[in-house]
Amino acid sequence: MSPADAKPLGPQSMGAELMAPSPREEMRRRAKSHAGLIFGVAIVLLAVLVAIFAPVLAPYDPYDQDLAKRLVDPVWTTGDWSHVLGTDALGRDYLSRLIFGSRISLMVGFGAALIAGTIGSVIGILGGYFGGRVDSVVVYLINVKLALPGLLIALSLVSIAGGSVGALVLILGFLTWDRYAVVTRSVAQQLRGSDFITAARAVGASQTRIILGELLPNVMNQIIVIASLEIAIVILIEAALSFLGLGVKPPEPSWGLMISEARSFMFFKPHMIAIPGFAIFLLVIAINMAGDGLRDVTAPEGRN
Repeated sequence: MSPADAKPLGPQSMGAELMAPSPREEMRRRAKSHAGLIFGVAIVLLAVLVAIFAPVLAPYDPYDQDLAKRLVDPVWTTGDWSHVLGTDALGRDYLSRLIFGSRISLMVGFGAALIAGTIGSVIGILGGYFGGRVDSVVVYLINVKLALPGLLIALSLVSIAGGSVGALVLILGFLTWDRYAVVTRSVAQQLRGSDFITAARAVGASQTRIILGELLPNVMNQIIVIASLEIAIVILIEAALSFLGLGVKPPEPSWGLMISEARSFMFFKPHMIAIPGFAIFLLVIAINMAGDGLRDVTAPEGRN
């Protein structure tokens, strides 16, 4: 067909182009139809709200002991509504300790992810953007970190530093930065030759301006997705350390510590292990589903 035979765009065609959804609207549409993302975000938000309003929601002080009411069964067996989930071996209300335990899990998970994300992202972006010797140093640091047995080092450091929440956050934050560095380095290498980076250099933008204003916003999506998955891993590590007696120390209401304290009663009071275990399971699954859903919504072309 010759150019003369081509028909001009009519009002309907122009209106269809104008009505095309923007990328943000398309992401919002995909998010509303993604069941996994909705479920994961809902559970995580519920856990955050429970942790924030724990003093209001908990029916008892999680540290109060009443030996006259030790090992009370939950309400669905032979217990009553005064202790919905029963009590532990020291007569402490199990529901109250479960509610306050969410604070420790979320503080350790989000705190360690913030530290690890900052360290790994800075190292990865610098190595991927500058290349050369800077990248060689970054690759060396990543290889050294990947060669170290992270869990064994965490066990050693926690046993030396103690089981405070602050120590756990710092130790796990400094031991989980490698995944951030690997991903951000790879993305920065792909973006450093992009047209918008070249244009920023052409107008005289400084290296700091390019990294913070042009490169970082385009890497932030990957950082958020990695963080959503790393938070779940850190929560599991904290529960494992507390279970082994090297994490949070008694009488703190940690979910891993609650499972550890209930080991002696697992055949007679299985709910004492099942309740905090299910809480860990549900929170970790929800965080993973939220991270996976976020990946689907923001970059569906990368899925296979």
